[in-house]
Amino acid sequence: MTGRARALRLKTGAVLPALGRATARVWSGPEPAARYGEYLCLMHAVVRASVPLLTAAARRCAELGAADPVAGPLAAYLTAHAVEEREHDRWLLDDLRAIGRDPEEPLRRVPPPVVAELVGAQYYWLLHHHPVSLLGYVAVLEQQPGAPELPDRLARLTGLPPRGFGTLRAHVALDPGHRAELDAVIDGLPLSADHEALIAVSALHTVSAATRLFAWLADRRLLEVSAR
Repeated sequence: MTGRARALRLKTGAVLPALGRATARVWSGPEPAARYGEYLCLMHAVVRASVPLLTAAARRCAELGAADPVAGPLAAYLTAHAVEEREHDRWLLDDLRAIGRDPEEPLRRVPPPVVAELVGAQYYWLLHHHPVSLLGYVAVLEQQPGAPELPDRLARLTGLPPRGFGTLRAHVALDPGHRAELDAVIDGLPLSADHEALIAVSALHTVSAATRLFAWLADRRLLEVSAR
């Protein structure tokens, strides 16, 4: 990791503590088992957009063509990463099934506006400005994969079956490698100062929206969920 990737980490690192506090509030609140089920539903709403986002960004790179020196190598990374992200939304549905929740539940729900805010901004930037913006989004989602003991700790906290934490276990294992790969891409692309600024804006927006998303989950009343 050299200058550009390190600089991006420093910028997001300044605001990540707020996201960490919002996440901690989720697990320190009442009804942790019901809240974990809600967490899975909410994460499915976000993760189901990952492959479509990556695919849309790669398609936009193809439209920009050889005249854009960033587009070709960026498209190669986005396409490969889309393959790596396949089925991750299904993993979350499998976790829901494992904890006794209906795996079709997230598909019936209207996601809260903060999900559209988090994901939708990426569509705007990649379609109407430059698809390099998506690197900021990916950087935040994979910057802090969580401690290796997190899945077991949440299983104990919630009293839910350990097999219901498969997605967390997978990401704890996979995300460090994904982040190292992304760092190499950011450092290797022929980025202009404008590209770097766009990646940073995208990353900071992602932290801000993700913080509001977890705050929404922490504050959500779960009486109707726990009564099921």
